[in-house]
Amino acid sequence: MKKLDIIKSKIFISESIERQVAIWRFAEKKVVFTNGCFDILHLGHIEYLSKAADFGNILIIGLNTDNSARRLKGIHRPINDENSRAIVLASLSFVNAIILFDEDTPYNLIRLIQPDILVKGSDYKIEDIVGYDIVSNNGGEIITIDFLPGYSTSLIEEKIKAI
Repeated sequence: MKKLDIIKSKIFISESIERQVAIWRFAEKKVVFTNGCFDILHLGHIEYLSKAADFGNILIIGLNTDNSARRLKGIHRPINDENSRAIVLASLSFVNAIILFDEDTPYNLIRLIQPDILVKGSDYKIEDIVGYDIVSNNGGEIITIDFLPGYSTSLIEEKIKAI
């Protein structure tokens, strides 16, 4: 199998992720879920995602579609299309699955996956994290991670505009 095919095989749709999660659960793997737009991948993203991956055996990323990202971030975003963002994220060795979602939040995706651990940035209060109720009711953990100061897609965008 070619390297790009291996990377693309990490990008799932709802039906196939459900089957794959069942396989991981049968193998007693601890499933970690996080989500975001991940528009221009930078050091802050890598640090955040690698720390999230350290909490379990399987890291699943819910990725906002272009429409979802636009509603969340504004009409000029995302800068990179959803397919490009998914492939870049899937190329990371510690990422096991990418699944796009078109809703404003990943609530339905979290309900489908039922992760053992839900991870978000520490800019959220734990009880305000989307999916908190699902994960906590199933005995899972909700964990927040501090962001790496000085790194954000918005800051990169501002630097580019200033040139």
